[in-house]
Amino acid sequence: MDKRQRTIKKTISLSGRGLHTGNETTITFKPAPVNYGRKFVRIDIPNSPEIPALVDYVVQDQEIDSLRGTTLRVDKVVVHTVEHVLAALAGLEIDNVRIELNGNEPPIGDGSAMPFVNVLLEAGIEEQEAMKEYVIIDEPLSYSDEQRGIEYAALPTDDYRITVMVDYKNPALGSQHTGMFSLEREFISEFAPARTFCFLHEVEMLAEQGLIKGGDLDSAVVIVDRKLTADDLNRLKKMFHIDEAVELGTNGILNNKTLRFKNEPCRHKLLDLIGDLALAGVNIKAQILAARPGHQNNIEFARQIRNYYKKQSLTRKFQDISRKGVVFDINAIKKILPHRYPFLLVDSIIEFEPEKRAVGVKNVTMNEPFFQGHFPQKPVMPGVLIVEAMAQVGGILLLNEQAEVENKLVFFMAIDNVRFRRIVQPGDQLVMELEMLKNRRTTFKMAGKAYVKGELVCEAEMMAAVREN
Repeated sequence: MDKRQRTIKKTISLSGRGLHTGNETTITFKPAPVNYGRKFVRIDIPNSPEIPALVDYVVQDQEIDSLRGTTLRVDKVVVHTVEHVLAALAGLEIDNVRIELNGNEPPIGDGSAMPFVNVLLEAGIEEQEAMKEYVIIDEPLSYSDEQRGIEYAALPTDDYRITVMVDYKNPALGSQHTGMFSLEREFISEFAPARTFCFLHEVEMLAEQGLIKGGDLDSAVVIVDRKLTADDLNRLKKMFHIDEAVELGTNGILNNKTLRFKNEPCRHKLLDLIGDLALAGVNIKAQILAARPGHQNNIEFARQIRNYYKKQSLTRKFQDISRKGVVFDINAIKKILPHRYPFLLVDSIIEFEPEKRAVGVKNVTMNEPFFQGHFPQKPVMPGVLIVEAMAQVGGILLLNEQAEVENKLVFFMAIDNVRFRRIVQPGDQLVMELEMLKNRRTTFKMAGKAYVKGELVCEAEMMAAVREN
């Protein structure tokens, strides 16, 4: 059953140190109106810049090691380690909230999502008038990193379920698996308390890189994966600013720390996955399966789910009746493109990845008006119209889920490297594939190829600009 959007009833704050930066930070959650989403706001910076909690804003370059956490950025403004905050919000099904920070990283607390869950529950949760938006996975999606043995799948189901498996070559962990089958019944008690964990060699490496400045033995479970000397233990005391003794636990965990769950590390991996998948920006209806997940690959899978959602949104917006094998039929295309007879040269769109790739079809018949003069004795489709047909598919590719299509026009600025490989005649079916090369918000570069029966007939590169009508 679909649900209403949710926000919190009152403003509430939590303070503490950031895990990697060590900065003292206060995070403040504030109620937000319907369809606001989740946004981080850096109130310590002039004009309080906002960073939407969307995968589009995840840092992907090497300036910040997002393998150890998820970092968002708009221009030069960043917020580090957002996954536990987002896991708390997604787990409590809170859709709209303004998240103010007076620093660049939320407090780490005990390394779980529970500190955020507790303050959000204290603030109270209230339903709003608008209904929640969902991405409904109605066909299997998959993503893998073969080199690292990482695999994900999203399978059709009518609710949100997650199963995670991890396999570490360490006797303290071994192979673990866990599953969550109901956010409402299981998240708070079974997954929100699961703390972050790391191996001792990772702790030492991160410390050498100038990270985990705010980490201590109360904010993570440290698993010992090598023999420790007295010098090692003294060095760890200094690293974590600990006065009391540091010892190798009999359970393979530093200082014999007791796990909250037998499979707590695996449950924390599931918790991280909830937070990272929240960056798809929409509630998910799917069975998610993940083997050996990590932040970097979580983000790529979230990106795939968000693109799937964009495609679904556009299909719902323009396509009245879905036909198997067709994303947009001719009626949908007429809502998107301003072209009409005799210059509408696309009959259907059969594949579509928003802002990435589109495949369109043009059925060439003897009734085309241009065959009357090109050439009456041997009808040949003009090359310039093949390019125009590709350009129209490209115009559809420039859509996104927020575009006000009726108020926009696509103008082509340049067409380069055009090559014609064979003629197109009546009876041919022109299949045109357009791929985005560069996207600069208002100007775009695309590569187009047109085929007949799998044989390349034309190719070109195109630059276009989107302008108000």
